Amino acid sequence: MEPGETSYREEKRQFPIAFAAGAVVVLLIFGGLFALTRVMHSHDSATVAKLPFGAAEQAYAQNIHFNDIQLAHAANFLNQDFTYVAGTISNEGARKIRAMEVTVEFHDPFHQVILRDTNQLLQRDGAALDAGQHRDFQIQMEHLPAQWDRQNPSIRVTGLILQ
Repeated sequence: MEPGETSYREEKRQFPIAFAAGAVVVLLIFGGLFALTRVMHSHDSATVAKLPFGAAEQAYAQNIHFNDIQLAHAANFLNQDFTYVAGTISNEGARKIRAMEVTVEFHDPFHQVILRDTNQLLQRDGAALDAGQHRDFQIQMEHLPAQWDRQNPSIRVTGLILQ
């Protein structure tokens, strides 16, 4: 046998070691993906919790106004399209808003809803919106349907925690 050559027996012994190493790498990747999806799922389920919207919250929602609504379009380096809905929330009532959930609806030319998305504009653990205050907001939307009428979406309050 010449220098640098390996025998068939040596190659046969190296194969199980390489196979085992590859299997360990694959298991680590799948384990990491599984753990990541579990963390993401638990995070999503925590943020999906609906805010209360009983009679008192519905009555107070009349005091909340959305002004200066603007739309902006952007694409990232992966060629994904995003539309941003921005504006100002005004609390015209006498109570402090601790958390607020809104539903944004995009329509087609026949005024039918073609996209509906719910977002929390004010988080429970964030800064409250005092009576008489206003604050800027921004909502990111992905993949608006082609049938969209290019008008501003409708925004309505669908959950509140008042103080």
